[in-house]
Amino acid sequence: MSLPFQSAAILGAGLMGRLLAVTLAQAGCKVDLFEAGSPDAEGAAARVAAAMLAPLAESAVAPVSVVRMGQHALSRWPELLAPLAQPVFFQREGTLVLWHRQDTAEATRLARVLANTGTQVPELAPMQTLDAQAIAALEPSLGQRFAQGLFLPGEGQLDNRALLASLLTTLQASPRVTLHWQSPRAPSDFSPGTTGQPDWVIDCRGLGAKPQWHALRGVRGEVIRVHAPEVNLKRPTRLVHPRYPLYIAPKPGKLFVIGATEIESEDMSPASVRSTLELLSAAYAVHSGFAEARIVEIATQCRPTLPDNLPAIRRPRPRVLQINGLYRHGFMIAPALLDAAMELLAHGHSALAKSFDMEATDT
Repeated sequence: MSLPFQSAAILGAGLMGRLLAVTLAQAGCKVDLFEAGSPDAEGAAARVAAAMLAPLAESAVAPVSVVRMGQHALSRWPELLAPLAQPVFFQREGTLVLWHRQDTAEATRLARVLANTGTQVPELAPMQTLDAQAIAALEPSLGQRFAQGLFLPGEGQLDNRALLASLLTTLQASPRVTLHWQSPRAPSDFSPGTTGQPDWVIDCRGLGAKPQWHALRGVRGEVIRVHAPEVNLKRPTRLVHPRYPLYIAPKPGKLFVIGATEIESEDMSPASVRSTLELLSAAYAVHSGFAEARIVEIATQCRPTLPDNLPAIRRPRPRVLQINGLYRHGFMIAPALLDAAMELLAHGHSALAKSFDMEATDT
C-alpha cells in the first residue's frame, strides 16, 4: 500500500501499536513507537489473553459487526504472521463447545443464537451438532465425558505472547523504526504535519488514553496458565455454564490458558480465591488430567472498553488517529482495525470500516 506521508508516531506498544508499527514500516514509513512501559508488554491487555479467533462462538455476546471483523481476521492472520522475524503458533482447528446435562437448556439457547448468526453471516462455516461418538472423533479424551456438543469449524487461535515477542523482534530489526521505552506520550505532545514533527500521530494506548477519551472503561479479566502433560486437547474448548462459561485454549508445550471471568471493574489486584477455584474446578470437570497440572501463572488485566462494547476509530484533530475499545475481542478483531486504519491513512476514508459499521468519526 502506498502512503501519502513519510512518518508517524505511534503511542502504545500493545497489540495494535505493534501491528501498526510493523505494517507502516513495511509500507516505507518512518515510525517512532512510544511506550510507557517496557518491551515485554507487561502492562498490555494483549499479554493476558487466550487469543482465540472465534467469531461464531463470540456471537453469543457480540453483534454481527464484530463477527464480520473476526471472519476477516481468520484469513488475514496468516498474511500478517508470514513476514515476521520469528514463527508464531497459529491454528484453525475449530472450536468445540460442550456442556453437562444440567446445562442443556443454556446450551439450547446458545445453539439458537449461533444458528441465527449463521443466517446473518453466511460466509461462516456452518455449526455442527455432535453426539458422544463425534466428540470422541475430534477429541478422543472427551468422548466418554460428554454426550452432546457443538463444533464450529474453521475457528482458530494463536499464541499471544509469541506474537508480541515476534512483533518486537521484527520492529527491533527494522531500520525504519525507532523504539522509545519508558516514554509515555499523549497526542497533545505532538504537532503533526509541522516541521520536525511526525506527519501522523496514532494513539493505541488502550486504557492509557482515558484522559483524552473519557468514555473508556476497564473490564477485568482473569486467566490461569497451567502446564498439563496429561491433557490432550487439540483445539479451544468451551464449556457452557449459566454463570461462568469457561474456555480452555491449548498452546504449544502442553500449556493451557483457562479463563471465563468478566468483571465490570478497573481493579488490577490479583485474582480472588473464588474465581480461581471456579476456573480450575470447571477445567477439571472438562478433563481430569488437569488435576495433576501445574499452575504457571494466575494473571489479571483490564481490557479497554467503550460504552457500546464496540471498537472505534476516531480523528480528534487533523492528522491524529485514535484506535481503542477492543474489549474482549482484541486478537479476533485487530486485523480488521489495522486494515481499516491503513485505508484511512492512505485515502482519508475506509470502505472496510463502513462494512464493519465502524466508520471513523471526527470529534
